[in-house]
Amino acid sequence: MSDSPSSMPAPSTSTTATALPPVGEPDAARLGNPSFVWRYGQERRLALIERYISLHDRRVLDLGCGVGEYVRAFARRGAQALGTDIAVDRLVEARQRVETTATRGVQGFLAAAGESLPFTDGAFDLVVLNEVIEHVQDDRATLREVARVLRPGGTCILYAPNRLYPFETHGIYWRGRYVFGNIPFVNWLPDILRDRLVPHARAYRHGDWHRLVAGSTLRVVDHGYVYPGFDNIEARSRPLANAIRRFCYWAEGNALQRFGLSHLVVLRREDTAPPTTRPGGH
Repeated sequence: MSDSPSSMPAPSTSTTATALPPVGEPDAARLGNPSFVWRYGQERRLALIERYISLHDRRVLDLGCGVGEYVRAFARRGAQALGTDIAVDRLVEARQRVETTATRGVQGFLAAAGESLPFTDGAFDLVVLNEVIEHVQDDRATLREVARVLRPGGTCILYAPNRLYPFETHGIYWRGRYVFGNIPFVNWLPDILRDRLVPHARAYRHGDWHRLVAGSTLRVVDHGYVYPGFDNIEARSRPLANAIRRFCYWAEGNALQRFGLSHLVVLRREDTAPPTTRPGGH
């Protein structure tokens, strides 16, 4: 499998930035935990993506792909799928998984930071960021790059942490020590306190997305919230997991959605064409 196959858009000549998080910080903190296995929660997120765009014959970039589980899933749906990440060890494992499963449609994996993607303008129909934008060094610059590599009319779908979710899922720093786990009520603290406990991952408020895309060619075309897949609970008790899912997925359709785990934001590149001047017109 080639890293830059001829069937995908050629990388641009711009230099890819290596915006790496602090050296020595745990991977769970600085990069988040990727999807290592494909379970109900991942399948549900994929189904939500397919509500907005068909993956068949689409050129899809999974920005921050981890070990490539979503890249392979996109390819199984008929997409020409490619993944980028800054963690080279994860990219190596992603390639191995593709080779082991002989997944067709996977076009390769590249090391690249979101702020400087090595692709030509308009290279993709769809860019997906699944719990990634909170880890990049510059989220606004990353979205500008997403706009650049999307074709006009192309779609970006992202999942990102919700500031109103009752648990901080990225762990915290407490007295100089990193504590991993779901820590309650941290996201509800004032910014100055939350940022001291969670300097390694952002959480977003409802109005942040319009601010982040202001001045770019991206437009917010839909914005909702999703609750977790509860796969760990299902491993212990399927009836309990199903009961919790029924309630939470019902809540996604009403005001309680605002307390969901993640924002689901759909962006579209909507370049404005210059006005047409007709003879004798104004």
